[in-house]
Amino acid sequence: MIKGIPASAGIAIAHVFKHLIKDRSETYVVESQAIEKEKLECALGRALDQIHAIRIQAETELGQEEARIFEAHEMLLKDPEIIGKIEEGIKVGLGGPEAVGRAQDSFEALFSAMDNPYLQERAADIRDVLGRVRNNLLGQDGMIMQGRDEPVILLCHDLTPSDTAQMSKKSVLGFITEIGGAASHSAIMARKMEMPAVVGVSEIMDTLEDGTLVIVDGGAGVVIADPSQETLDSYRKKKRAYDQKKEALGKMKGLSSTSLCGRRVEIACNIAGPEDIALVLENDGEGVGLFRSEFLYMDRDSLPTEEQQFQAYKKVVEGLADRPVIIRTLDVGGDKNIPYLNMKEEMNPFLGYRAIRYCLNEEAVFMTQLRAILRASAYGKAKIMFPMISSIEEIRCAKAYVASAMAALKHEKIAYDTAIEIGMMIEIPSAAMLSDLFAKEVDFFSIGTNDLVQYTVAVDRMNQQISDLYTPMHPSVLRLVHMVIENGHKAGIWVGMCGEAAGIEALVPLWFAMGLDEFSVSPSAVLRVREQIRSFNKNTLGDLVDTVLELPTANAVKQRLRDVL
Repeated sequence: MIKGIPASAGIAIAHVFKHLIKDRSETYVVESQAIEKEKLECALGRALDQIHAIRIQAETELGQEEARIFEAHEMLLKDPEIIGKIEEGIKVGLGGPEAVGRAQDSFEALFSAMDNPYLQERAADIRDVLGRVRNNLLGQDGMIMQGRDEPVILLCHDLTPSDTAQMSKKSVLGFITEIGGAASHSAIMARKMEMPAVVGVSEIMDTLEDGTLVIVDGGAGVVIADPSQETLDSYRKKKRAYDQKKEALGKMKGLSSTSLCGRRVEIACNIAGPEDIALVLENDGEGVGLFRSEFLYMDRDSLPTEEQQFQAYKKVVEGLADRPVIIRTLDVGGDKNIPYLNMKEEMNPFLGYRAIRYCLNEEAVFMTQLRAILRASAYGKAKIMFPMISSIEEIRCAKAYVASAMAALKHEKIAYDTAIEIGMMIEIPSAAMLSDLFAKEVDFFSIGTNDLVQYTVAVDRMNQQISDLYTPMHPSVLRLVHMVIENGHKAGIWVGMCGEAAGIEALVPLWFAMGLDEFSVSPSAVLRVREQIRSFNKNTLGDLVDTVLELPTANAVKQRLRDVL
């Protein structure tokens, strides 16, 4: 059994197809600078045509959100800094392929060295785009699947976004790579395609031979080579169960998220932009519990205008008709660095100048966003939510900005929802401890477990070395969550959860028993959570909350919740 990083859930069983590109650089003949520059222009033009074709294919087969990746690729091919770096190499006598290769190495190293995981993954985009240009110069095809007679498990050192977008599920049942992470574009697209994938499996290209029979368990991040008959039978049984479960969940569409004891909850979705509306509707999400508005600010070189933001929010609000849409205001900083904002490097960015702290200090940026959200609220059920609130002063100041934006719109005779709900995220222990007071200031709470866990147990969730200490099942986290729900209900406001823990199967019964009103999860988890909710009753959950809150360790909590499941 070989361990890697789980990138896309599911089980695939097939023979390995080992992808190797024959490098023709040794036979490349370097000509004059003028000719090399002319060849480069042709290679760049061809690359643009290729990427445009892939973008159109991705829009049709994967959706607009995934296709945006290739819009960014087209921008990279026109970036004067990148083109200038290649031309510098040609000026000093390098051939086109070598000049492109050196530029690629330089920019890859630059992105890979960044602390931000999102920007680190952009190194793969550089590799994809400039690798394509180099292949065009060498006359070699970067396409990896041509004329396969039977479905395979693709094995390669790396898989670019464009490679992934062009893969057919009829030809490729799953893939394994030596490098990459769960946040890479290839992993994201694999999940969209529901294609099992394990990435970051070091030196597996040297370990597995072409044609080897393998099992890929994408959910567990496991690869099994040359499995025994017993193991094969076991995984075929697991695969059938997985496929049957997925099919059965389809029957949950259109049903109410109501338990056997008659309590109804809302199961909403976390989204990053208007392109995700289709996923919400496809999975029967009951609204949007978290619109991560910062993604509107990324992959661009300047702030989005009020009109651009308004159109994006309006599209989501209208697209979901009578379903609520909670828009979180700009959550920048921490692991989300936006270069053009020129934020200073900090020793502890997660404890620094981020989210609401940034917005309250950047009035123009904040007011532009608030005006856009308020304008969109005239077209549906928009709500405003503030992140990273740690003090009463902050929430009052943020609300004052909303009041100011409302007054300006009223003066301009621009419509907005005068009764728009305003909420806050509970993701800092100080906010949880003061939740009885905060509940008097807002219309709702949404518990952001991703940050609440790391701040409560003092564990950087990006640090692999101590990742085993990062768990939402830590007793202190559970006590804080319970406190927030109770305080919210005492004050007559509803309480939701938008962190990853909202969709963890083992924790759903506990959150429900605690009285959580809204679960905001990834669109793909909606039907599974609904199925769970519909199976709950007072007898099965009983004294679960009291029992769990008395447990001393995360392992004890995990075991108790496993017994419930």
